[in-house]
Amino acid sequence: MSAPAPDVSIILPCAGLGTRFGAPYAKELHCLAPGVTVLDRSLETVVELAKSGVAVRVVVVFGPHKLDTVKYLARYAGTLQLVFVYQDSDTEPGLDGAIRCALPMTRGPVALVLPDIVVSSVGSLREALRLTDAAGWGVVAAKERDPAVLKQMGALAVDGEDGVVTVEAAAEKPVDPVGFNALWGIVAVTEDQAHRLPDVARRDADSPLTGARALLVEQIVNYNTTEG
Repeated sequence: MSAPAPDVSIILPCAGLGTRFGAPYAKELHCLAPGVTVLDRSLETVVELAKSGVAVRVVVVFGPHKLDTVKYLARYAGTLQLVFVYQDSDTEPGLDGAIRCALPMTRGPVALVLPDIVVSSVGSLREALRLTDAAGWGVVAAKERDPAVLKQMGALAVDGEDGVVTVEAAAEKPVDPVGFNALWGIVAVTEDQAHRLPDVARRDADSPLTGARALLVEQIVNYNTTEG
């Protein structure tokens, strides 16, 4: 019996090597508290959406070195519709390649959730999806001024007040972060614009996030090292 069509699809790219993390296990499986990993924290906002009655499909992109992550995700089988897609790093390298691998399995609005990034607001995914109604794209973002951090993240220049915040410019790991004042943790997009999602992760393409609406949260943590 085929699975029902989802209301929302999540792309969860788990095929990265995590070389900077420097541990003998996948960084998304790093323990933050007893029984709680980075992956659990990154999926909190996805689980919250699913428990509200939304049918959520999570397209997990993995490689041969991530079978422990695939096994770990079995605990979410009763809550999320899990689909696994293999990424061939030779033909589709990088985060943009992972997104392209996942897109054929998505239906409805699509959100990019990274397994090593934790946002401080559990309801942030729901809000990012709501923001797509205005401009087709919604992002969960946090203010950031440290140039060293901005060079390693999806950098944004955001502006606005009274709850209406707009992305004026965006770049993936910019060489020169001058002019950027925030970083993104989750990206959401309408189904008809989802084909452009890989460009969010490309340094050689104009970012489709320019003009997106943004939800500002207090903190976004990128777990690049075992110290967090």
